[in-house]
Amino acid sequence: MPKEFNDSPKGSGRSQFRLLLERRFGPYFLTQLLGAFNDNMVKNAMIVFITFSSAASWGMDASTLINLSAALFILPVFLFSATFGQVSDKYEKSRLIRAVKLFEIAIMFGAALGFLLQSVPVLLATLFLMGTQSSLFGPVKYSILPQHLRADELVGGNGLVEMGTFLAILIGTVAGALFVAMEGVGRWVVSVVMLLAAALGYLTSRYIPQADPPAPDLRINWNPITETWRNLAFMARYRTVFLSVLGISWFWFLGATYLTQLPVYARSSLGADEQVVVLLLTLFCAGVGAGSLLCERMSGHMVELGLVPFGAIGLTLFGVDLYLARWDVPPGDLMGAAAFLAQPGSWRIAADVALQGLFGGFYIVPLYALIQQRSPPEHRSRIIAGNNVLNALFMVLSGLTAMGLHATEVQTPTLLLFAAGLNALVAIYIFSLVPEFLMRFLVWMLVHIMYRIEKRGMEHIPAHGPALLICNHVSFMDALIIAGCCRRPIRFVMHYSIFKIPVLNFIFRTAGAIAISPARENKVMLQGAYDRVAEALSDGELVCIFPEGQITHDGQLNAFRSGIQRIVRRTPVPVVPMALQGLWGSFFSRCHGRAMMKIPRRFFSRIGIVVGEPVPANLVTAAGLREQVLRLRGSWL
Repeated sequence: MPKEFNDSPKGSGRSQFRLLLERRFGPYFLTQLLGAFNDNMVKNAMIVFITFSSAASWGMDASTLINLSAALFILPVFLFSATFGQVSDKYEKSRLIRAVKLFEIAIMFGAALGFLLQSVPVLLATLFLMGTQSSLFGPVKYSILPQHLRADELVGGNGLVEMGTFLAILIGTVAGALFVAMEGVGRWVVSVVMLLAAALGYLTSRYIPQADPPAPDLRINWNPITETWRNLAFMARYRTVFLSVLGISWFWFLGATYLTQLPVYARSSLGADEQVVVLLLTLFCAGVGAGSLLCERMSGHMVELGLVPFGAIGLTLFGVDLYLARWDVPPGDLMGAAAFLAQPGSWRIAADVALQGLFGGFYIVPLYALIQQRSPPEHRSRIIAGNNVLNALFMVLSGLTAMGLHATEVQTPTLLLFAAGLNALVAIYIFSLVPEFLMRFLVWMLVHIMYRIEKRGMEHIPAHGPALLICNHVSFMDALIIAGCCRRPIRFVMHYSIFKIPVLNFIFRTAGAIAISPARENKVMLQGAYDRVAEALSDGELVCIFPEGQITHDGQLNAFRSGIQRIVRRTPVPVVPMALQGLWGSFFSRCHGRAMMKIPRRFFSRIGIVVGEPVPANLVTAAGLREQVLRLRGSWL
């Protein structure tokens, strides 16, 4: 098993941008950034060159050649991803990346030859090789991150990668068209830039630290069809991972739809020229980049699934508003960017496009991080390879859907509205299959609207294996706050009456909470609760109980009941003491009257959660744990 940086650091909470200065991430980031830039610059330069310079001389119309180019670039994903996923699991990853970058340099020499000789066959062959190189790099690109980043850095690292990828897509796409169009020297400029980018990418790859192979004894299956099917079948065994892959693939369906339809939308629906196309593409890519970077701060350095429904809602709302914001195209010449921005309603359209990108970032980054976190390390590259195959399939379906709707004379704004509506249906379907996404969204919304949380000692909660968490009980929000701060799922033990509260009922049932009752009320339920706790701990899960047995009436810490000792005697596991601070006096506490039956006095208030070191099972006593929680809480009620 390779070493993975999956323990929380002492410096948790530092900016994700510090990763760019560290060897375990900075060289990798530059390598993938240069690769994505080169892919998009060369691909777009080839398409522009073929369209305006060589289509007629080769005996084919430009549209056919462009479609052929797109097919040749994406075909290797289907042919080679399954094989390359196995290679990535079997061999050391930093060496693989260097081999891929050397392959890229060789491909760029071939592309330069094609440009200088103005040879369409050479350029098309080069496109196929570029797709092959991308298929090899794809599984390594994402599977190496969990080996070099800690668990609480995974979201920040993925956010930087997605930001860099969309920045590279934008700059590469624009640069390719501009460079190749330079009168007399365009082919030379493209050739020099792509060779320099490939060489720089190889140089930066030499500084990527070693990442040991997770499955060195793997026997490679060279049949891409059977191996792809095997990967998909394996993913299906991990339901949340598989549906996350489908969610990412759907995002690429939606993203491909917008990126390909925005030029048509700008011309036919806005009466605008290429300047506005570049403006809208810039806003969309910048939005994705901003959303990707914001994910770390909004998720508190953890994989927060609650951002996925948040992103899906934003994608649909602003997609619908983009349809409603269009105007009648005035007669005359196409508008440039300045004239467009001077039109009433133009800023609404610009905001819709940018916000769709922003919420797209919220949507996709947690999904990538979740796949990396929950996939078995020895199979991670193959799962990502399967993800790439499905991504490519959905992008192809995006193009076919657009062609089919245009063939029935559906206008571009209506097509974009159709995509936004379809996004809502897909989101509802996925979230109904995995309620954990919606549950985490509700937890995230409730906690972050009401409070500003200061966290200390979260690294004491084990990253793996069973543990019993114990905490003081101040309000009806306690369990939600703890769940929102911990990156692992937690099984809460709580009084059965909590399950009758709307919204909380859905959240706790979805999270697998365990209902409990005092012996005087229901002995059968009490015994059943102890049995389910023992079963959960035996399965390696985290279980949280509130040993006071009730929410405090005066803000003080009540005596801890002996049930905690009964649990640990039956299933000896470490006990992690925790303390909540600042919740006494909140709307959900019993301060100044019954909880949730009074006028709220504060919003977005500062609260704290402090976690102490685990206590071995043989040292656990109810009184001793109470003293520890009292010390952790301090005087801040």
